Amino acid sequence: MTVFIALAALLCIAVLAVLLRPLWRQVRGAAMGIAVVVLSSTALLYALIGTPNALKPGAATTPETLGDAIAQLEAELQRDPRQPEGWRLLAQAYQREERAEDARDALAKAVELSPDDADLLTEAAQARALAHETRLFDAQAQSLLQRALAAQPGHQRARWFMGIAQRQAGKHADAAATWEPLLAQVDAATAASLRKEIDNARADAGMPPLPQSQPDKTSPPAAAALTVKVALDPDFASRVRLRGDATVFVIARIPGGPPMPVAAEKHRVSELPLTVTLDDADSPMPTQKLSQLAEVEVSARLSASGEANRQDGDIDSKPARVNLPHDAPIELVIGK
Repeated sequence: MTVFIALAALLCIAVLAVLLRPLWRQVRGAAMGIAVVVLSSTALLYALIGTPNALKPGAATTPETLGDAIAQLEAELQRDPRQPEGWRLLAQAYQREERAEDARDALAKAVELSPDDADLLTEAAQARALAHETRLFDAQAQSLLQRALAAQPGHQRARWFMGIAQRQAGKHADAAATWEPLLAQVDAATAASLRKEIDNARADAGMPPLPQSQPDKTSPPAAAALTVKVALDPDFASRVRLRGDATVFVIARIPGGPPMPVAAEKHRVSELPLTVTLDDADSPMPTQKLSQLAEVEVSARLSASGEANRQDGDIDSKPARVNLPHDAPIELVIGK
C-alpha cells in the first residue's frame, strides 16, 4: 500500500512538472499551489470513491465454506443489488443449506431485475413451492409459470410445474392438456413415465387414457442405472441406538444444483446394509431424469423423522460425485 502511494505520488509529480513547466518560469508560487491542490484532491477523491482496501494483502479472501461464500455474496449484493445473476447464485446457495424461504426471496429479487427470463421465472415459482409448508404452487407461483410459458411456450420445466399446480388445484383435465405437448419433446423413457402421469390426470377428470401410439423402433435403449451400496459405520452403529422405524434415503442430485433430487429411494434402517438401484423410475419429476445428466452427486441420509426434507439430527454420508454412465457400484457409509 505504501509503495503504491509513493509511486502514484511520483507519477503525479512527474506529470505536473511537465504540464506546469511554462508557468513555473513565470509564477513559481502559483505553479506550486496548483500542484499541491491537484495532488491533495486526487488523494482525497481516491479515498472517498476508490477501493484502497483492494490494495491490502489478503483483502479479497477465498471463502473456505459455503457459509463464508454466502456472507460474501450477501455483502456484495447489499453494495450493488442490481445483479440478477448474483441473486440467482445466492438462492442456489441458500437451497444447498435448506434455507427455502431465503431462496424464495432471493429469486423474487432476481425476477424483478429480469422479468422476462423464462428459466428464472420457473426457478422462482419452484422456490415458492419449496418454501410453502405443503409444497403448494400458490397463485403467485402460478403467475410466474404463466409468464415463463408466455416468454417461452416450449419451456419443459415451466410446463411440468404448471401441470402440477393445476393438479393441486383439482384442474385435472387442464393438467393433462398442459403436459401433453411435452410428449413430443422428451426421450422415450421420459415419455413413458409422463404418459402415466397424463393418464392419471385424465382418469381423475373422468376422461379416457391417451390413445396408445406405435412404438418407435429408433428409440434409444433404456438408460443405465446406478448401483448404490449403503452401510452404517460400525463405530457409529455401536455408539448410537437407532429406532427400527428410522428411514434411510438414497438420493442422486445435480451437483451444485437445487435440492430436488433427480432420483431417490426410501428404505428402513433395519434393511442396512443394502444395495439399491437408482434409475429413471426413481425420479420425482418426469422431465428431469437421471439419464439426461452427465454427472450426479449421490448420497445417503439417515432420518429419524422419516421426512424427505432434511431435518435437524439427520446423519448424511459423504457424497460421491460420479460421471454418467457409471457401471461400478457406489459405496456410501453413514456416520463415518
